[in-house]
Amino acid sequence: MKELGILLLVVAIVLFAANWYIERRRKELGKEIGARPDGRRARRQAMVSETSVEPDFVRPRPAVESFHVRDTQAEVTFDVPFPDEGDDVLGDLLVGEAVEVVREKRHSLPINDVTEVVVFAGRGNRREVGRMSLVTPGVLPPPSRMTDILNLHSIGSDPMAAQFDGEPMEIPETVAPSTSDELPSLGETIRLPRAVSTGLRAQGVDPDTMTAGELVTGVLSLFGYTVSPGPVEGEYTASKGGSSTFIMTDSYAPGDYPEVEDATIRRFVVAMEQSKANRGMLVSEKFAPFSIHDIERRDPRVRFVTRERLQKLVDSMALG
Repeated sequence: MKELGILLLVVAIVLFAANWYIERRRKELGKEIGARPDGRRARRQAMVSETSVEPDFVRPRPAVESFHVRDTQAEVTFDVPFPDEGDDVLGDLLVGEAVEVVREKRHSLPINDVTEVVVFAGRGNRREVGRMSLVTPGVLPPPSRMTDILNLHSIGSDPMAAQFDGEPMEIPETVAPSTSDELPSLGETIRLPRAVSTGLRAQGVDPDTMTAGELVTGVLSLFGYTVSPGPVEGEYTASKGGSSTFIMTDSYAPGDYPEVEDATIRRFVVAMEQSKANRGMLVSEKFAPFSIHDIERRDPRVRFVTRERLQKLVDSMALG
């Protein structure tokens, strides 16, 4: 009987020691796995880190309409609305962009004899807007710093943040449009900083004839947003830093009722939910009905950037 008691005591001690050893190893393994690059915790932290890092700025580039090498000249034509009165800043920007076009083409086209890069632009009236002579034939200069003006991120406030941070903008009570109203073009009413005007033209947007959608998507591109067309015309997704914004545009034509219609608002809300974006913005050249306030206050993910708010969006950038 005494031997049985001793045996049970020994078994208990062995079981206790084995359990202690197993618990200790489990804790040690847990720490090791968390510290390994391939551990679940490490992978999860890496995923969070990746989504929170601000992506590198990808500047918008002017659309190239044609490129030709004629004798000793490389001619680049951009599909850019160049003002009739001229624009030295835009001209210098396009010359810098033209050099980059030649640099990209040099692997497929002979440029060894090129001594000059000539730039053309304009809508309906293509004309020379600048040129650059090469010191050594076929040898291109370093990239121009003029392209930096297409990056407003470092000198202005993010216009998207201004829309969604804090309370939505108020609508002036004096706005009471009627069917007899005909709205002037945005080019006549919106005051644009020089940097924004040049940046829009470089993207092919004419500030004199721009739509509200062109203004907003063009400005967002200058602040580092990637703007992608959606499956439906007039719909876009603006992405940056792991966040996405659904954008629907509402255009205006003479004879239209100058206020956003209820059916357009309902369509926007449904389309935003279907898009799975983090938030949504309806951009319209028309005035806003007072009903949008209730929608914006109920759902802070939604904003309406209408005619009376477009200037405030531009002003919110506060360019330095």
